[in-house]
This record gives sequence, C-alpha cells and structure tokens, in this order.
Amino acid sequence: MRGWMKDSAEKAGPVIEARGLDLVFQTADGPVQALKDVNLTIDKGDFVSFIGPSGCGKTTFLRCIAALEHPTGGSLTVNGMTPDEARRKRAYGYVFQAAGLYPWRTIAGNIRLPLEIMGFARDEQNRRVKDVLQLVDLEGFGGKFPWQLSGGMQQRASIARALAFDADILLMDEPFGALDEIVRDRLNEELLKLWARTGKTIGFVTHSIPEAVYLSTKIVVMSPRPGRITDVIESPLPRERPLDIRDGRAFIEIAHRVREGLRAGHGDEM
Repeated sequence: MRGWMKDSAEKAGPVIEARGLDLVFQTADGPVQALKDVNLTIDKGDFVSFIGPSGCGKTTFLRCIAALEHPTGGSLTVNGMTPDEARRKRAYGYVFQAAGLYPWRTIAGNIRLPLEIMGFARDEQNRRVKDVLQLVDLEGFGGKFPWQLSGGMQQRASIARALAFDADILLMDEPFGALDEIVRDRLNEELLKLWARTGKTIGFVTHSIPEAVYLSTKIVVMSPRPGRITDVIESPLPRERPLDIRDGRAFIEIAHRVREGLRAGHGDEM
C-alpha cells in the first residue's frame, strides 16, 4: 500500500488558500451573494469540516475549490495553482452525498471508470482498483453490482473511486448524510483510519455537529445570507479518536463552541 501514502518528507504548507473570496450569482431576481470575504488556509494533511445551515455556502465553497463554480472576487489557490489548473492536474477527488454508481457497472468497473477516461494502462487500472478496494475494506466485492451492496458499502465504493487516481485532496460533500446513525458512526471511524493511512487533505461538508467535531482537525463554522465564515476552530483532540471520545469534556466543549458559532451566525441575520 506504499503508493497510497505520500512521502512524509514532502514540504508542508497551504494546500488550499482563500483570500477575500466572493461569489455572486446573477439571477432573474437580481444578484445573490453566495460567498462574501471568505479567508481560509488549509494545510497539508488537515481534515477540515464545513458546517452551517442550508444556504451558508459550504457546498459552494467546496465547488469553488473543485472549479465547478468560479469566484467573482478575491483569490483561491489549490496546491499553489488556480482551481482550473488543479483540476487539470487531477489534484483532488470528489465524493457526493449520493454514491452516484452506474448500476450496469460492477463496483470495480465504477472505480475503474475515471482511470479509463484518464487513459491509464489496463494493468495499472487493475492494480489501483485492487488497492483502493482494500483501502476501503471492500475486498471481494469488486465483481458485485451496486444494487447488491448496502448504502454504506456503496458510499465506500464511491470513496474508493475518488481515491483511485491518488489525488492529494479529497473533497466530500455530505457523503454520509443519507445514512442511518449506526452506519454513519462506523463510516466515520473508517474514514479517520483511511485519512491516517493515506495522509490526504480532506474537506468535508456536514450538517452534524458531532460528526464535524469527531472527524476534524479544523472546523469552519459558516452562516448564510451572505455565506461567510463566522469561526474557525482548531481541534485539540488527538488524531486517534475512538467513538467514546464524544463523551469526553474536550469534545463537549468544542461542540458547544460550534453550536454558539451557529447561533451567532443566525443572530447576524436578524
């Protein structure tokens, strides 16, 4: 699995950097400011969660990083490049809330799809598919079709697909939002283990305070109308986190600060 762990000697530094970032959508009813004066630095190996109410710009900011939306003001760099350049360099993988697997393709075939599009040799495709199936604990399921897997297993396959071309950055937009709490807890644990093994930089959108606190090294609290950052919380929790850490005082204190930040953001709208 050596190929999936980046060299620890690589130079650390900002992987994603936003300065004074604005995004205004033009609509039939007039301009809508989706993001306003967003300033954020994400360093190599960070696990950053974005939390806030609907309409606060969490997903919009992630889409700006992925060059799916284009800011109208300020600056945004990804690995020192523009988002468009980073996309062409395959700097990130993207995981959506819906697994988005093609039902007529096997799990291995779904994971292989971006590798086929990128022109990887067949032997290299097979090696990478085997490696990521092992990484997400789906060995032996490559020949199954999506409908033969549970929702949680389908989402793991979606994560494997995003990891297949070994991007430095993993962007995840509420990947566990549609799953029940028991499955969600298990996938949270598995995601932390995967993060520890691969050293990826992860941007993770969620509506869940416990999920954000459990997973993150940094929690970005956002508020709506216009979407902006109201607090950035550096987590003091250790990187190895059993689920019962959620009962500890430090966890509860961080969760309280997130909740207060969300309340303050809503108060600004009044």
